[in-house]
Amino acid sequence: MTYRMIHVCIRVMNLEKSEHFYQQAFGFKVSRKRDFPDDGFTLSYLTDPSDSFELELTYNYNQQEPYVIGNGYSHLAVSVDDLEASHRRHQELGLDPTPLKGLSGTASFYFVSDPDGYRVEVVRMA
Repeated sequence: MTYRMIHVCIRVMNLEKSEHFYQQAFGFKVSRKRDFPDDGFTLSYLTDPSDSFELELTYNYNQQEPYVIGNGYSHLAVSVDDLEASHRRHQELGLDPTPLKGLSGTASFYFVSDPDGYRVEVVRMA
């Protein structure tokens, strides 16, 4: 039996703002949307056009308070060829990336937060 990762879901307060963030920051594209007005929510699936794995953004119509993310070290991760150029780009976009970090003195990653506070790790492609 084989299992394949297909998507990860996060809940968002402002669907358009979150879609814009992931499109602007990482070049993701909205691959499909499903609206369920009778049930009070919309699903928006974003993907890296070169891969089938999707980020599902769930927008619940009546959510009044921001979602509690918790104090764990949970995060999404993306890889990039040129980490330093990506970091500069995210700085120029005003996304407030963390400083470049790494083990053994070699910069290999940094984090940027989406509009809801979910952290995205940007990792130098190995």
